[in-house]
Amino acid sequence: MNDKNAPVISTGSAVASCLFCKIAAGQIPSRKVYEDEHILAFHDINPWAPVHFLMIPKMHINSMAQVGPEHEALIGRMMALAPRLALEQGCRPYPEGGFRVVTNTGAEGGQEVHHLHFHVMGGPRPWLRG
Repeated sequence: MNDKNAPVISTGSAVASCLFCKIAAGQIPSRKVYEDEHILAFHDINPWAPVHFLMIPKMHINSMAQVGPEHEALIGRMMALAPRLALEQGCRPYPEGGFRVVTNTGAEGGQEVHHLHFHVMGGPRPWLRG
């Protein structure tokens, strides 16, 4: 029996059809902000704010609901990287400036792509949304 809450980390139909897995694999082009062995950040194709990029783990994890203790280092690294990338992409420094980090989880949380991702948004307001 499959656990619906278990992260998908191996190749298979879910990963093969995942938009963000294809972007991470270079099968679909993106405007990269940052890349290393475990993390990819790229510009959102429909930005809501002057600065709007996504950060994804290259490992397929369906959503924040599937994050467990084994992902602490990866998620911690992503959160520690977000402020640096936000500044590099044009967000003004804290406290006058700033940015928002958002992750949508599940249908009721507004998640559209079922691969864990963080939206990093900032820049002068008003924004298109949010």
